[in-house]
Amino acid sequence: MSEIPVGISTCLLGKEVRHDGGHKHSRYCTQVLSRHFEFRSICPELEAGLGVPRPAIHLREYPEGLRLIETKGENDHTDAMQSFIDAVMPTLANLRGYILMAKSPSCGMERIKVHNEGGQVTRRDGRGMFAEALIRTYPLMPVEEEGRLNDDLIRENFIERVFAYDDWMQNVAGENLSAKALIEFHTRHKFQLLAHSEKIYRQLGPMLGDLKSEPLDVLADRYIHLFMEAMSQKVSRGSHMNAMQHLMGYLRDSMGDEDRKVLLEQMEAYRRGEVPLVVPMTLLRMAQRREPVDYLTVQHYLTPYPDELGLRNNV
Repeated sequence: MSEIPVGISTCLLGKEVRHDGGHKHSRYCTQVLSRHFEFRSICPELEAGLGVPRPAIHLREYPEGLRLIETKGENDHTDAMQSFIDAVMPTLANLRGYILMAKSPSCGMERIKVHNEGGQVTRRDGRGMFAEALIRTYPLMPVEEEGRLNDDLIRENFIERVFAYDDWMQNVAGENLSAKALIEFHTRHKFQLLAHSEKIYRQLGPMLGDLKSEPLDVLADRYIHLFMEAMSQKVSRGSHMNAMQHLMGYLRDSMGDEDRKVLLEQMEAYRRGEVPLVVPMTLLRMAQRREPVDYLTVQHYLTPYPDELGLRNNV
């Protein structure tokens, strides 16, 4: 499996590029995710010409909009940042995800302090200038803050979305788009969709039932927006149970009574929170491996990302 291109804030790789000359090294990113992701690092403030070390900056709100102003002084770096954003944003189209540094007036994804013209905090619901442009330009791209990846559910969801988005970009998007490619993608991800959002799952099936109702590129664009919306929703234990029960239905004839009993016991134990998802999923994978069912062989729900990441051990 080739490495997946993912953007990341440079300071998270241990590079000393922060305004105080420090870094925010994320060992999870450099020691775990780097085995599967090919990181493209960007420090917007440094690459906008602010240098290291540099005065701290924050967002200030004026009648004409938000500006990037030095916290101790009046120097305005908005135009320099905007010029960098305009230049770099088109070069990020090949990325499959992005990991941002939290609390930054350039990279922060959420809860960024916004100040008034006098420098006093007036609200805490802002977004960093670079992060805002990134999310607006690439609304399908999975984006997350490094600190939030300490949450097991958020981490698992983000990485699952990155691998699913990579599948779309490699096999369906652009010149690869065809009715066959679109239907095969949907088939591969059916159980994932069912787990994440049964509502959207039931919308997408009929949408693909009439591929001649509108131009294929229009339909595909509508499809992937709904797909990524579904995938961004965290999966409850009940939803995983529902997906596993559907999947088990395909294996029912090939499983012995005792194996079926053990699997049902472990699925119920998972539903009660007594074992992690990896336990019943491993039993399902073993049953599929013993007597493969063609339809299940292609299902990414069984292995949505490399096992060595151990993500299902903690959800």
